[in-house]
Amino acid sequence: MGPVNLKEARRRLGTLVRAAARGESVVITLRGKETARIGPIERKPLKRFPDLTEFRKSIKLKGKPMSETVIEMRREERY
Repeated sequence: MGPVNLKEARRRLGTLVRAAARGESVVITLRGKETARIGPIERKPLKRFPDLTEFRKSIKLKGKPMSETVIEMRREERY
C-alpha cells in the first residue's frame, strides 16, 4: 500500500490497521513528508518449558498424602 496523507489515514484507520495485521506496512505523510509508519508488530517465538515428565517420575514421596494431612489438621482445629 502506498503512502497515505494524515487526513485520509484518519478516515481509513480501521482499513490501515487490518492491512498491518496482514503484514503490510503503510506510510503516513504530513504535508507531503513521511511522518509515521503503521506496520505489523514483530512476534517473538514463544519460549517453551522443558519436558519434566522424567523429573516427576524420579521424585519419591514419603508419608501420607497432603490432602489427608490437611483434613486431619482441620478436624483437630474444630475440636
